[in-house]
Amino acid sequence: MKAIVHKADTRGFADHGWLKSHHTFSFASYQNQERMNFGALRVLNDDVVKPKMGFGTHPHQNMEIISIPLKGALSHKDSMGNKRAIEVGEVQVMSAGTGLTHSEFNDSKTDEVNFLQLWIIPEQMSVAPNYEQRVFPSEDKKNKLQTVVAPKDKLVGQALPISQQAYIYRTNLDAQKSIDLQVKSGQNGFYVFVVDGEIEIANNTLVNRDAIGISETENIDIKATKDSELIIVEVPMN
Repeated sequence: MKAIVHKADTRGFADHGWLKSHHTFSFASYQNQERMNFGALRVLNDDVVKPKMGFGTHPHQNMEIISIPLKGALSHKDSMGNKRAIEVGEVQVMSAGTGLTHSEFNDSKTDEVNFLQLWIIPEQMSVAPNYEQRVFPSEDKKNKLQTVVAPKDKLVGQALPISQQAYIYRTNLDAQKSIDLQVKSGQNGFYVFVVDGEIEIANNTLVNRDAIGISETENIDIKATKDSELIIVEVPMN
């Protein structure tokens, strides 16, 4: 087993006034050669957007982009004609493929939006752009894995499709509960991000916004020492 721990206070940070963003991996002005990616997981940004502010229209190409709101709602508009709000309990995926533009905005006059944005490098370049979002019931992740993203050729339940052999899981573990994960492929690794709580994994104790990348193993075991919310990304390592 190979493990790398990323404590919350080691992340990059940018304060743009309207946006405060913590970067797990190198992004924009935060560049760290030791923090470029974890396998196919290229970006994990923890963003807080002020009321009535947002990201103007900007382009993406050849990237799988996943947004997970943790607080508030974020309005989305793109060049494919999608115009929707994404709220807590929902997950949004956008396969940029050959190219698209989009904007994201916090319509609230009073409340901040906090959301995670993940970028996964696709296995196939220049696919047709695609956009989907879906509500995932909270009861389906209570002390068990909820698969919210999966490869488009191996979809599981209501999981949203991406162009990569990668999976994203969510779980809410009660204190003293454990969960065991088996890799889908021997080439894959797990990246475990603690949204909230405290867990024990691979002889490490992780708390709010800490993360660990684990590879070269067939399974991992996670024990919650406090009530915990986790996001787990399984990605090819090469």
